[in-house]
Amino acid sequence: MKLVYNVNEKPPVGKLIISALQQLLAILAATIAVPAIIGNGMSASAALLGAGVGTIIYQLFTKFKSPVFLGSSFAFLGSMATAFAGAISISAGYFGLILGAVFAGLVYVVIAIIVKYVGVNWINKLMPAVVIGPTVAIIGLSLAGNAVGDLLKGSVTTMVDNLVVSFNDFNIPFIDVESSAVPTASPYVAIICGLVALFTIIICSVYGKKNAKLFPFVIGIVAGYAVASIFTLIGTLAENPALMVIDFAKFKNMQWLPDFTFVTAFSGISDLVESGSFWSYMATIAVAYLPVAFVVFAEHIADHKNLSTIIDKDLLTEPGLDRTLLGDGVGSMVGAFFGGCPNTTYGESVGCVAITGNASVRTITLTAIIAIAAAFVAPFVTFLATIPSCVMGGVCIALYGFIACSGLKMIQKVDLNDNANLFVVCVILICGVGGLSISFGKVTITTVACSLILGILVNLVVNKGRQKVENKNEKDSTAA
Repeated sequence: MKLVYNVNEKPPVGKLIISALQQLLAILAATIAVPAIIGNGMSASAALLGAGVGTIIYQLFTKFKSPVFLGSSFAFLGSMATAFAGAISISAGYFGLILGAVFAGLVYVVIAIIVKYVGVNWINKLMPAVVIGPTVAIIGLSLAGNAVGDLLKGSVTTMVDNLVVSFNDFNIPFIDVESSAVPTASPYVAIICGLVALFTIIICSVYGKKNAKLFPFVIGIVAGYAVASIFTLIGTLAENPALMVIDFAKFKNMQWLPDFTFVTAFSGISDLVESGSFWSYMATIAVAYLPVAFVVFAEHIADHKNLSTIIDKDLLTEPGLDRTLLGDGVGSMVGAFFGGCPNTTYGESVGCVAITGNASVRTITLTAIIAIAAAFVAPFVTFLATIPSCVMGGVCIALYGFIACSGLKMIQKVDLNDNANLFVVCVILICGVGGLSISFGKVTITTVACSLILGILVNLVVNKGRQKVENKNEKDSTAA
């Protein structure tokens, strides 16, 4: 695609700042969602700071040649939950989060060392366009449910008690009560707000002038937020919860300083030592984190391959896969030290680059700096947190759609009349869209990873058969 700003170009200061804010908005929802899901006092502000620091480290390792932003990884949710479940205290759980990120980061370091001496040709042979293209498409398509789900929800919620029938060890039924947060806004109102954001982005990108094309997400989110504010105001005055989309009450309970993971983690070490469970807990964390790191490695490759096609430069060669892996791994370690969440490369950021045509690494770097600074500005973080789910759902329809389309573009030159190629693409797309994932205890191989692994296996099988046929034909030709 035609880039407005290439990797090494510097946008004017005003555009640079707005572009960085746009990137921050694109990655915000997913980054702060991870600590919210895990709970146990984890701070969204700290996760934002950890993502910013992790991205700066990634940029240093890649010599500021790769416009990638790192944010909290959803792949490690199960591992993080295990860290708290197996800990004897909350402090020990925080130590487990840091320890787990170190284990995961070391996997990247080891692979980076291997790549340094072996090269990346094996990656290209193992994952050609016919494999990596549909896999990138699945990264976007697998997130489609999240985007549509968010489109139907506002940010104002109410607690609802549900009666649940369970059975004890003697198979005797008993009734329990489970509480869950349910959005109060009407899904029709939420859809209107989300579609305002989506269509604003589309109109700015297609019909807008240069500035509008460069900042469609900022304009779209502002438009969606404005409409949501109007609905919320009317709902408040009319005392109608169905119209209340934005939770302005969050400003009353602002957290002024982030709760950094390391502050309580070190006291957790003494808790584990005193209880005699230190080494067994370390083994639990290793089992929970190490396998997932190999899964996220597959997504790392897919994201960088995708971005390489967008900027027309192979990032696995320059700055090199070894450097991107080191940046991702060490960035995850340091990010978890501050926020508890291992980081990963963000498809939302790649989608933002694709739509706006701004691949300037300076934009990504400034985004990281703003994320670090914002972690200490409670009103700003709270404002970002009040952006309703429906508005971000409308935005993510565009972002995830572009990721999917980027993957499909990679297979434009692949001959799908050849059944060998066709089967590879079919297997990846169907397994990915179908949501195939496999769990071994507390370790889950994600949909993207399952699709990629199966695609690689099918590609190896069909190419091995093709090679045998070609060799046979060559022998017959020689004999004749």
